[in-house]
Amino acid sequence: MSVRNLAVCPPSIVGNPMLLKRVLEKYPKATLWQGPKIVDEHVLIDFLKGHDAAIVGVNEPITDKVLTALPELKVIGKMAAGCEAIDFEAMKKHAVRFGYTFGVNKLAVAELTLSFMIAGLRMVGETNLAMRNGERPGMRSGSLLTGRVVGIHGCGNVGKEVVRLIKPFGCTILACDVKDYAEFYRANGVTPVSHDELLERSEVLSLHLPKTKTTRGLYSRKVLQRIRPGAVLVNTCRGDIVDEDALTDQLDAGKLRAACFDVFAIEPAVCDRLLRHPLMLATPHIGAGADEIRIMMVDAAIRGLEENELVDPAKFYEN
Repeated sequence: MSVRNLAVCPPSIVGNPMLLKRVLEKYPKATLWQGPKIVDEHVLIDFLKGHDAAIVGVNEPITDKVLTALPELKVIGKMAAGCEAIDFEAMKKHAVRFGYTFGVNKLAVAELTLSFMIAGLRMVGETNLAMRNGERPGMRSGSLLTGRVVGIHGCGNVGKEVVRLIKPFGCTILACDVKDYAEFYRANGVTPVSHDELLERSEVLSLHLPKTKTTRGLYSRKVLQRIRPGAVLVNTCRGDIVDEDALTDQLDAGKLRAACFDVFAIEPAVCDRLLRHPLMLATPHIGAGADEIRIMMVDAAIRGLEENELVDPAKFYEN
């Protein structure tokens, strides 16, 4: 379809001259949101009225209520990864087309994951905190990533990229996923395992799961207690998958060597007890925060306004 009136929602585009220029070169008359992230349905409805196309980010609630109120809205281009704010059944019901590129941010997230693995094994967060606090810690002996048993929970776009990055380290790589990636596993020396075996064997356990009804709270207190003692737990996928209170208790008890998280149940994060723990290395959801990837993401959103489809909800809920 030909876009007549485009609305651009993400502040990350509007507030970034480099990204905004790319949108306005294609759509010079686009309407730009001026304000914080849109998380309220009524605010989104008011902003999108009169537009047949929109670019959205992570937070905008694309719900049945919103789409019912906007019969003129025909196509949505998606910037960023993560679609939990989008009701794809409603998209299908209202025949709103969707343009989305899976895995557009995978390299940035995978590189952060790799840095977390090494930092956790070498106690970078703990020793840096001690030095910043005026302490002068002595020599600490951690472990190499080389030769470790690394478990990947979720071997989709980001999980596969993590496998590619850690292959030169000679790790034993385990993977657990609801999908069968047998060909990828064979080509990359990955051993598919059950969730139980993943927890028992992984010296580094890295989470790359979508946030769905089945993954919310998956890493409960009971599950965290089954992780191999002394493991490093990495989460660069989504918050609310790991029980943060239970994780803090595990760190207090010395059950894990470190936890390295980029995502939290509430963002900006409010779990101060966890954030201040010496064994926690935390970043504020910067996984996709690389200039090169931001450009790729906004280009994908623009492209999605022209290259789009009527959604099959199962396709998006499973990724």
